[in-house]
Amino acid sequence: MAFFGGLGTGGLQIKIRLTGTPESHPQDIFYLRHRPSWKVRKNVFTALKSHRISSAPTLAPGGQQQQLQQQDNGPQRIMGYSCNHDTEGEVTLTMPHGKKLDHVGIQVKFFGRIDMEAGAHEGRPHYDFISLSKELLPPGSLFDTRTIPFNFRGVEKIHESYHGRNVSVKYFVRVEVQRQWLPPITQEHEVLVQLPGIEPSINEPIKMEVGIEDCLHIEFEYEKRCYHLHDVICGKINFLLVRIKIKHMELAVIRRETSGEGVALSAAMMSAGGGGGGGTTTGAKSDMSNIVTETQTLLKYEIMDGAPVKGELIPVRLYLGGIPADVTPTYHAENNRFAVRYFLNLVLVDEEDRRYFKQQEIILWRKELG
Repeated sequence: MAFFGGLGTGGLQIKIRLTGTPESHPQDIFYLRHRPSWKVRKNVFTALKSHRISSAPTLAPGGQQQQLQQQDNGPQRIMGYSCNHDTEGEVTLTMPHGKKLDHVGIQVKFFGRIDMEAGAHEGRPHYDFISLSKELLPPGSLFDTRTIPFNFRGVEKIHESYHGRNVSVKYFVRVEVQRQWLPPITQEHEVLVQLPGIEPSINEPIKMEVGIEDCLHIEFEYEKRCYHLHDVICGKINFLLVRIKIKHMELAVIRRETSGEGVALSAAMMSAGGGGGGGTTTGAKSDMSNIVTETQTLLKYEIMDGAPVKGELIPVRLYLGGIPADVTPTYHAENNRFAVRYFLNLVLVDEEDRRYFKQQEIILWRKELG
C-alpha cells in the first residue's frame, strides 16, 4: 500500500510503501472491507460489500490537509496487520526533472498514539506510547528519485487500532524532510493493527430477576457474559408475574465510549451506577471534569409484540456479526485515558408508552484477525 505527498513541497513527492501482502504473510496481514469508523451504517448490507479507497488525507507543511494523489495502477485495498508483524517498507522520494531540494536531514518515524483531539478534552490532545525515529538520509540535496528501505522490528504494539467518536488509537509511519528556515515536509501512512485475544477462562451465564413490586416480575438469562466479535448471543426471558399491559419488548446493543484523563475512576462509577442508553448518539459530560462519555445504539430490534402472560418464555438470539457497525473488543481504561464498553439493553413498553428497561454489560474479545 502506498501513499503520496507533494503539494506545496517544492515539487517533492513522497511515497510510503509497506512491504508484505496477505498472500505473502497470511498469518499477519489481511484485507479489510473498509476503513474502521465509529459510525453506524444506515444500510446493513454494506457490511457485505468490499470497499476500496481512492484517496485519503495527508499532512502538508503547516498542518493543512491535502488530498492524496491516486496511484497510477489504481486505488489500493485497505490492509490490516497483526500486532506481531514488523512494520517495514520503503520510502520513495521523487523530484521533478531539473529541480533541486536542499534539506538538513530526512527521518522516518513510527508512532503509536492515543489521540483525543476530536473531543472537548483539557490538557494534552494526544499521548504517544510509541515514538521511534531513524535517519533515512543525512543533510544534502535531492535531484532525482531515491528509494530507501526502512524497518521497525520488534516493536511491542500493546493496543489495537481504534477509531472512536472522541478518541482514537493510531499507529502510523511519518517521513519528515527537514529544511532550513522552512517547515518540514511530512507524509504519514497509518498502520491498522489488530490484537487477537484470549478466550476468558471464566465465562459464567448472566442470570437476573428484575421487576416492579406486585406489577411485573421477569427473569432473564444469557448463556454467557463474554463473546467474540462474531459470536451469537443466546438467552431467554421468562415472565413470572404480569399485571401491567405490555405492548412490546425490544433488545438493543449499546456502545459506551468514555475518554479523558482519569477515565478508570469514571468507568468504575458508571459500572456501579448501571446507566441507561438512548436511541441516538448523544454526548454528555460526566460529573468528573474532563471526562466525556458518548453513548451509541448500534442495533435495536423487537423481540416481542403483544401482551405476555405469566409463564411465557421469550427466546433471544442476536448475531454480533450482523451489527451494522465496526464492533471492537472491550477496552478497560486503556492508559487511564479511554474505555469502550458494550451493553445489552432490554426495554419493555406498556400501552401508556411507559418504558421499563434493564441494562447488562457484556465483554467482547477478538477471536481472529480480520
